Amino acid sequence: MSRKISHSIINGRTGAGTGGQGLKVEWADGELHWLDVDESSLIPVYWYGGRGIFLGRNPSSANDTIDYITIASTGNAIDFGDQSTASEATRGVTNSTRGVISGYSDNRIDYITISTTGNATDFGDTTASRSNCGSLSDGTTGLFCGGVSSNVIDYITISTTGNATDFGDMSTAAAYSSGGSNGARGVVASVGDMEYITIASTGNASDFGDLSVDTRTPNGTDNATRAIFIGGYDGGGSEYSNVIEYITISSTGNASDFGNLWTGLNGVGAASNGTGDRGVFAGGVVWDDSRKNEISYVTISSTSDSTDFGDLTTNGMGANGMSGD
Repeated sequence: MSRKISHSIINGRTGAGTGGQGLKVEWADGELHWLDVDESSLIPVYWYGGRGIFLGRNPSSANDTIDYITIASTGNAIDFGDQSTASEATRGVTNSTRGVISGYSDNRIDYITISTTGNATDFGDTTASRSNCGSLSDGTTGLFCGGVSSNVIDYITISTTGNATDFGDMSTAAAYSSGGSNGARGVVASVGDMEYITIASTGNASDFGDLSVDTRTPNGTDNATRAIFIGGYDGGGSEYSNVIEYITISSTGNASDFGNLWTGLNGVGAASNGTGDRGVFAGGVVWDDSRKNEISYVTISSTSDSTDFGDLTTNGMGANGMSGD
């Protein structure tokens, strides 16, 4: 059996498993051997889990609610605890056991233990105050990308509390953005544009491609192969978007049509159970400014419209998500 190892230094090789190749462990002749293998034969190390977490939302003003669901089985959300402060625009990253929350109106970072309900605890601070940032993870490193009036990318080590460190920059300020990852590459979508970074190497983002609508502000999730981006503002129309689009993370290019949400929504939360291949979308606001509590889902590896899952504990937009065990 082969297993992917990221951010490793083995026999002088750095970043193993992050550039189209990986390492395989074999026992032969009484010795442990590390062998280079093709990426297609590796088993990815995932940063997901079966419990979906939806963070804070805005029923009429920002609140601090955290809900959870079991992603594989439909049903209504259950109260998990509270964020440290009310916010409608926080973002989360995870290593499958710890969830780390940022994107408040100040520079605070919180964390939760996903398997245990309870309130969020202080983790540290980002390098600058910004809300509505994008977020993504490879299971070790968490990145918070852009935000309102900011193009800064910060990173943290999820397992260790402390302040964030500068990673690089997006090409422009990336407000209301969303991210996805395949463990090596992270892709951030905002206002119609997509950019990518190599998670193992600090540096500025590069152009990936475009969403179908230039002014959308989507949310999204992934299954470590494909990222999907959902809903958002289409810029000057009479409705929010109900479009679901997808990309293959490992190859640059424009997004393709996936299907539709149950209605046009802005500020939708999203989470995935990774190998379970289910993406779940929660909350949002429709064009008349009424907040919703509906949860729907899709199978990420196939294209289709979303299907009803259940309801959040309260209505609201900005119920951003993550998952773990």
